[in-house]
Amino acid sequence: MIPSRLSDRIGRRALGYAAKVRRLVRSVRASDAHPDDAWAMSLLTPGEVRVYQGMDPRDREHACRVALHLLREHPAADPELVAAALLHDCGKSVRPYHVAERVLVGLVPTRLARWLPPMGALGIRSQHPELGATLLTHAGARARVADLVARHHRPAGDADAELLHHYDDQE
Repeated sequence: MIPSRLSDRIGRRALGYAAKVRRLVRSVRASDAHPDDAWAMSLLTPGEVRVYQGMDPRDREHACRVALHLLREHPAADPELVAAALLHDCGKSVRPYHVAERVLVGLVPTRLARWLPPMGALGIRSQHPELGATLLTHAGARARVADLVARHHRPAGDADAELLHHYDDQE
């Protein structure tokens, strides 16, 4: 018999991997992405909008799904958390990905990517939270939004960053 904590952990991992496969399938063609940009931009400051508009449509669509899922379960979520959900992958926009790179990067777990040399698509993948926070800071985004983006893969006890990580993992 599997202890319940281990069983819960295995279940969360399985859901996370299933979401990763769905995201990978949706990420092949940018023309298949249909983010709700008008809704998303209505929740962002002008500087944040500029960063959001620079994101790939596939990443924007994923971000909208993350924010919507968060709001479905936490309708009173802090507006800065919702903005961070919409911008959490903006660091990936510093370099365009080719289709093969998107597939490869999608297959490599973030924990492993952090151990690989910081170059090319995998380097961007491993550093995208910090890169995104830097982009947002330079664009004049809210400090808390940039902080949440920086921490979305390593929440370190921040309750909002934990929520962002959870919903990112599920979408």
